[in-house]
Amino acid sequence: MSTDKENDPPIVVVGAGAAGSMAAIFAAAQGRRTLLVERTRDGGKKILISGGGRCNVLPSRVDPAQYFTESSRNTLKKMLLSWPLAEQRRFFEEELRIPLALEQESGKLFPRSNRARDVRDGLLDYAHQQGVEPVFSSSVVALRPPADSSTWTVVLDGGREIAAAAVVLATGGLSVPATGSDGTGFRLVRQLGHTVHDTYAALTPLTTDPAVHAELAGVSLEVRLEAPLARGTLQASGGFLFTHRGYSGPSVLNVSHLAVRSAGDPARRVPVHAQWTEMDAGAWDTLLREPGPGEIGGLVRRRLPQRLADRLLEEAGVDPWRTRSQLRREERARLVEVLARYPLPWTGDEGYKKAEVTGGGVPLAEVDARTMESRVAPGLFLCGEILDCFGPIGGYNFCWAWATGRAAGLGAAASLEGRAS
Repeated sequence: MSTDKENDPPIVVVGAGAAGSMAAIFAAAQGRRTLLVERTRDGGKKILISGGGRCNVLPSRVDPAQYFTESSRNTLKKMLLSWPLAEQRRFFEEELRIPLALEQESGKLFPRSNRARDVRDGLLDYAHQQGVEPVFSSSVVALRPPADSSTWTVVLDGGREIAAAAVVLATGGLSVPATGSDGTGFRLVRQLGHTVHDTYAALTPLTTDPAVHAELAGVSLEVRLEAPLARGTLQASGGFLFTHRGYSGPSVLNVSHLAVRSAGDPARRVPVHAQWTEMDAGAWDTLLREPGPGEIGGLVRRRLPQRLADRLLEEAGVDPWRTRSQLRREERARLVEVLARYPLPWTGDEGYKKAEVTGGGVPLAEVDARTMESRVAPGLFLCGEILDCFGPIGGYNFCWAWATGRAAGLGAAASLEGRAS
């Protein structure tokens, strides 16, 4: 987009992922020359692998209470809702021309094509239409804030320096390092005076050593998990998958951060309990007390995958050939416990290598909730995963990236209004 400001120092957006591409789009749309710097050759690597290659663009509804942060929840809410969900969907469908379809059983919005590449390419193509200039295969190694002028210096590998009117950091966190996430953003903001809440792998599979359930690898089902919070209980329902090393699936990922943060101290390790079916302890107890023909094994296998049913019966010490009337009280109690409140014997996790997002990050209080401008280094704008916030599986983290990226791009452009051309 050619403007009368094309000779001014540009806005430099660092990181061409979800938040960065959106920041670049909205900065350029305000008539500001915008450079998009990316360490990989094509950008958007996490977009490409999200949703198993389908890209869960958005959830069907957004509740700020579902997000996790150590910062102010009120600030989180302001940032998240700065771009309402309906407007985000309209942007994808009308501006990017990527029709979205609701997956009824999960409540997730995917591109109708079921191709994550369409989302990544659509964002970058639209950025190009707005005049965004790509600077790919280039890593930022340092940021120097203005001294005697209002111009930032962005230092790239190889020694190249770019004079920038404003800088947007959308470098992501530490999750899935194969996509280019290496924590560079955290290093840069620390050097500029920001604090960073302790980071940790979030939405990552849990492991167990020894692998006590390795023989169940491949068994999947819908479950309900519970883990204690400082106040109350975190509950997560959804898919659960036994792996050769432990446990995965949306339900596991959504409670994993509690386990990860407690893993360093075995004495304080957070317990995770599984309710394997829709039936809670009371429902199972009632069913097992009812008179009727048929063996216990058949009763349990009708409600659970056979391999899991047999394993749970074995762990409960219940003969599957016995009938309900033959169960002793203590046997029924043990069986109800493993069916409705089973303690997962997790001992570790898969870490950043398989984590969907990074927990922790820059405290939200250090960023203006409206513009995403740093309160520590004016002229610097932060968005996406580098901030202390993440949501559950299901498009929530993209929703955060789109909203904060847009706000950062608009904020960076607005901060230049009134400066001499």
